[in-house]
Amino acid sequence: MFGGKVVVVTGGANGIGKCIAQEFEKLGASVMVIDKAPGAHFVGDLADKATLERFAQEVISKHGHIDVLVNNALPVMVGIDECSYEEFEYALSVGVTAPFYLAKLFAPYFAPDGSIINISSSRDRMSQPQTESYTAAKGGIAALTHALAVSLAGRVRVNSISPGWIDTAYTVYDGPDAVQQPAGRVGNPQDIAQMVLFLCSEKAGFITGENICIDGGMTKLMIYHGDHGWSLDK
Repeated sequence: MFGGKVVVVTGGANGIGKCIAQEFEKLGASVMVIDKAPGAHFVGDLADKATLERFAQEVISKHGHIDVLVNNALPVMVGIDECSYEEFEYALSVGVTAPFYLAKLFAPYFAPDGSIINISSSRDRMSQPQTESYTAAKGGIAALTHALAVSLAGRVRVNSISPGWIDTAYTVYDGPDAVQQPAGRVGNPQDIAQMVLFLCSEKAGFITGENICIDGGMTKLMIYHGDHGWSLDK
């Protein structure tokens, strides 16, 4: 399906990003990964402008074009009580600025029917206490998605995915952790990777500017004290 395609995955050394990269490779794509973790991929900090420029140059020098850009790299999560100005700025650099700048750098080199997939989070619409840096970055990339979709209309389709609870170790949960989600289980990286593949395929040719929440229905379940077996102890 993706034979001969060139795919870029940020934050692709571990977790969801690694799963996405592997699934594209299984289908014949040439995948280039950038991650700050050590490895055989391009190692670099996505918050650094020069690093992004070097990486983009390497991709184009090697392949001459790009078909898919997956902005997956994970921003830091620090809450308002502890988060410094610099930490908040860094989270936005990784989570919003880097996806924007990579889209800009690659824009002239996208092949026809190109696709950008931004990995947001269900935290773009709901929060736990003390998650401001991460939540702001994920909200930012969700909004960036529809802006890019309009600006790149007719050239590149741009969509985002908002994962809910995804266990990257494929742990199987039971009890409250599972049943609090209407799907009855915690998610895993394949749940996200398969949607990425679909959105980048011809089958999704009429989908752009969309944000798809994959959270087992958790954000749709209204919970009140005493409802569904839940109670608030305070």
